[in-house]
Amino acid sequence: MESEKRNGSLSGLTEQEAKDFHKIFITSFLIFLVVAIVAHILAWNWRPWLPGPGGYALLQDVKMAVYDTLSFAFTA
Repeated sequence: MESEKRNGSLSGLTEQEAKDFHKIFITSFLIFLVVAIVAHILAWNWRPWLPGPGGYALLQDVKMAVYDTLSFAFTA
């Protein structure tokens, strides 16, 4: 039987199959890790998670635009 040929491992893989699987798993994990690091760097450059000394300048500009728009709409 097939199970008699593959004894000694809980996964049912031979030693060579386990090494091949481990190689593919590590390679795919490293590729995923590099993609995640690049994505985090790009997201940080686009919009930092921690504000600088002036706070979130982009949000301040949006607030001012909303206030200007609302004040114009209600005064006209």
